[in-house]
Amino acid sequence: MSIFGKIASAMVAALVLAALPASAAEIVDVTGRRVEIALPAKRVLLGEARQIHVAAALKGEHVFDTIVGWRDDLLKKDPDSYAAYVERFPEIEKLPRFGYIPSGDFSLEAAIALKPDVLTLNLEAQQAVEESGFIEKAAAAGIAVVYLDFRVDPAANSEKSVEILGQLFGAEAKAREFIDYRNAQIALVTDRLKKAGEIVRPKVFIERSPGITGDVVCCRTFGPANFGKMVEEAGGHNIGSDVIKGTFGDLNPEQLIVSDPDHVIITGSNWSAESDLNQFVSVGRGADAAAAEDRLRGLMQRPGFPGLKAVKQGNVHAVWHQFYGAPYEFIPIQQFAKWFHPELFADIDPDRTFREFHEKLFLPVTYRAGYFASLPKSGE
Repeated sequence: MSIFGKIASAMVAALVLAALPASAAEIVDVTGRRVEIALPAKRVLLGEARQIHVAAALKGEHVFDTIVGWRDDLLKKDPDSYAAYVERFPEIEKLPRFGYIPSGDFSLEAAIALKPDVLTLNLEAQQAVEESGFIEKAAAAGIAVVYLDFRVDPAANSEKSVEILGQLFGAEAKAREFIDYRNAQIALVTDRLKKAGEIVRPKVFIERSPGITGDVVCCRTFGPANFGKMVEEAGGHNIGSDVIKGTFGDLNPEQLIVSDPDHVIITGSNWSAESDLNQFVSVGRGADAAAAEDRLRGLMQRPGFPGLKAVKQGNVHAVWHQFYGAPYEFIPIQQFAKWFHPELFADIDPDRTFREFHEKLFLPVTYRAGYFASLPKSGE
């Protein structure tokens, strides 16, 4: 066959495949709901735009081919990541944005006008969604609703959520590759800890988003899930788990002083679009390291903090808050392990890992460091 004949045959085959209807299938979401939907979905509405951190890892350059709209949270809560995607895909600035269903600022009518096949929602929206009858209204318009979870109980639900997105985007093989990579990077830490035998687990206090709004009194933190789980997997002891049994909660300031942690970690991000206090630590893609250290130092001047062992010894750090809602937890686990057990993990480089994840394996956007910050130790 001539080269022109081969090209013609390839074009015909492509047209035939494009004309084939998506196959009807059943998805079981993270709540156990069984959802009938044609797969792969042709028109996807992301009920949380930060799900792009997974969708992009699955679809790469083609991630926005089937996304017809998304929530406005990426722009408001993670503008540095939003800028990265706009830099690579300028057309997404015109992509329709929506509010949050539990806040009452999501327009179902506007969503229906985009004719999506499916709307992906985060698990924490479930109660408000079901109380409002939203699912039934969406179903009447031909929109399937699927719950995902990377935040409430990521240890239980992250892999399932990645698999679901793999089904929706027709990227099941890439989803498996992503999960395998994630698990292997976590195992670099957890396997080494097991081989090390008995280790001293430093006491760790991880504070959730201080300085973003209201006042900066202590102490919003994490229980045994999410960042609390990451601390444990990295060889530390999360003191929040001693008191809080859910994912999030408040630690009494007196309890913090009595616990006297060996490390203090605060979560931070670029919240300039919505903060009324602007004392948060801005870490994330391309963050200014000196500015982050200044903010971190300021937060350690709050009542009770100067006397803590962690502050006196210079074990004070910041971590990008948005790791708490994406299955990229292998990065903070590696960094936490280096902070808690520097000799055991001297060869681990989370910055190199995350750069590789972007440039060689999964993401279509340019990598820029800045996801962590630490105060200098005494004498440095």
